[in-house]
Amino acid sequence: MDSSTFWLAMALVLIVEGFMPFVSPATWRKTFLQVLQLSDGQLRFFGLCSLMAGVALIWWLA
Repeated sequence: MDSSTFWLAMALVLIVEGFMPFVSPATWRKTFLQVLQLSDGQLRFFGLCSLMAGVALIWWLA
């Protein structure tokens, strides 16, 4: 993997992260406020699920 692949992946993350606030800022704000209400354990669980899904997707595609 060269550095251009890394920067393309970072650009894709920015596109995905910016999509919801651009399309529906009110919904994004409400969702973000709900996320702030979660406990640390719940946030860690969702983070772990996200990490596992990402690793599985990379493993499946590579």
